[in-house]
Amino acid sequence: MSESEPERRHARQCVSCGINIAGMSAATFKCPDCGQEISRCAKCRKQSNLYECPDCGFRGP
Repeated sequence: MSESEPERRHARQCVSCGINIAGMSAATFKCPDCGQEISRCAKCRKQSNLYECPDCGFRGP
């Protein structure tokens, strides 16, 4: 059984470590520079792992 189009659009990955964060306690926010939606898992947020915006390259803790 394949995913429907809306389910694929809502599938999110942590921009720091790449894990699927759908249904997890994660943060989703807009990039401070370009407004692209960024998602991070709870573990990467807690450890203050660096992230990079996939659109503009902005880096943050």
